[in-house]
Amino acid sequence: MTKDMQKKAALVTGASSGIGEATVRALRADGWTVFAVARRAERLAALESGTGAVAIPADIAEDDDVSRLLAQVTDAGGIDTLINIAGGARGADRVGDASTEDWEWMYRVNVLGTMKLTRAFLPMLRANGEGTVLNLTSTAGLDAYEGGGGYNAAKFAQHAMTNALRLEEVENNVRVIEVAPGLVQTEEFALNRLGDAQAADKVYRGVEKPLTAEDVADVVRYAVTVPHHVNLDQIVIRPVAQAATHKLVRKG
Repeated sequence: MTKDMQKKAALVTGASSGIGEATVRALRADGWTVFAVARRAERLAALESGTGAVAIPADIAEDDDVSRLLAQVTDAGGIDTLINIAGGARGADRVGDASTEDWEWMYRVNVLGTMKLTRAFLPMLRANGEGTVLNLTSTAGLDAYEGGGGYNAAKFAQHAMTNALRLEEVENNVRVIEVAPGLVQTEEFALNRLGDAQAADKVYRGVEKPLTAEDVADVVRYAVTVPHHVNLDQIVIRPVAQAATHKLVRKG
């Protein structure tokens, strides 16, 4: 067995739903060892039962949880790939009407959570010799839009952190990948953001074939599976109906 074939162990955050769950399923289908991390233990248990992933309930923004997570993964043999998918949006207020609580939540989950987990696992990835970090950001971290200030701010910060990390870790042979999706229709993202099923449905109304969680997970799987000397620095993925952040075709 070649070294590349042996190195198939990943930790995936945000694994209880959406893109995180789909990524766990995609990697397990390819034979990876996968540690599936999220806060909702019941959903993780079902994912573990259905896929053989190792479920570890944890809040990645809590220091004690991160320390426990690192210890469990270390005891289980470690990883060579860290996939930071946990994140989310809350609210769609303009800056002048911003909710401090929503902004703090978005920064905590998208930025601090990604930083804390990356900081904890970097020594392991460096020691591996061919480590990989993949951060799922968003096109909201590349282009601002009205009503998106809080989510823009969090995702711009995560995007910048990813670029800095790539520069800092290249001498350690740690490759750093950013996947930035546009409009993705998942069971929870818009609902969690807007708090209302009707408002969430309106986000996708008339859009022909928005991206699915499985579409994005397939791109993530590809990006971390190519030979290690290949670094896909930044991958922007949108549905064809979305030519740009501000250009979305709706029919009917």
